[in-house]
Amino acid sequence: MPKSNPTLAQPAVLVDGEVIRQIHQHARSCSKTEVCGVLIGDERKNSVVIEACIAGLNAAQAGTHVTFTQDTWEHIYKTKDKDYPNQRIVGWYHSHPGFGVFLSDHDTFIHKNFFSSPLQVAWVYDPHSDEEGCFGWLGNRIERLSEISVKDHKGGEEAGESGKPEPVGAQDDGEEMDAAPMEEDPPPPAWVRKTLLVASHLLVLAIGFLLAWFLFPRVLVLPVPVDPQTGRPLIQSPAGDPGATSQPSVSSSPSSTDSNRKGDTPPPPARDSDKVNNAPRQ
Repeated sequence: MPKSNPTLAQPAVLVDGEVIRQIHQHARSCSKTEVCGVLIGDERKNSVVIEACIAGLNAAQAGTHVTFTQDTWEHIYKTKDKDYPNQRIVGWYHSHPGFGVFLSDHDTFIHKNFFSSPLQVAWVYDPHSDEEGCFGWLGNRIERLSEISVKDHKGGEEAGESGKPEPVGAQDDGEEMDAAPMEEDPPPPAWVRKTLLVASHLLVLAIGFLLAWFLFPRVLVLPVPVDPQTGRPLIQSPAGDPGATSQPSVSSSPSSTDSNRKGDTPPPPARDSDKVNNAPRQ
């Protein structure tokens, strides 16, 4: 006959965050079968304080149930007498890998026969969904408890009551929980988005122009004067160029041209005697 809680008041549970972390670690080590262990702490009036836990080694494990064997109890009591001589067993824990948080008929049988004290509780954790819950005596019934508080092991301060059937989960190592949801920044104005869009397109065009300028050959067109009569360029090639085209020199003096054309010879230069004879008389 279980020693159920004679009052209908729901017992308050205060659990150390390090205990929850160890339960999570034990359950995740066997994600396909159930694991179990006991909770160590003290009872205070209508509340229970959970300060440590002992893993149930050599338990009869299966996919949907777990059983404390004789070897399991021997290991539990040996560890308790060594590490926690002044504390007591205030409940037990076990995992439900992938099928939710509740007490099955097998779990209820274990709780009624091995953890029948009015303040002893049962902690259930599902490592697949990361859901957990705590069950305890409420009169003659085993109900899911809502007055769960988590104590920070490092700071020693209470995290407060959750006020929900779900207990306040402890933070695992390397995980951080934000105190408040982050506020999203408002989107930029429409003109800013359009400016950025145009700037990005201009940048792409500039990059494409530069690549075409340096990677592809270019044809340079230069104006060259051409002789209208011969059709040859008037730019003379450098000396020694075999392909150079020489243009005939044209004299600008009309007298020399006419003399050469008629075949006339130029008159001889005047002598000094002629200059004297031609001098005017005095």
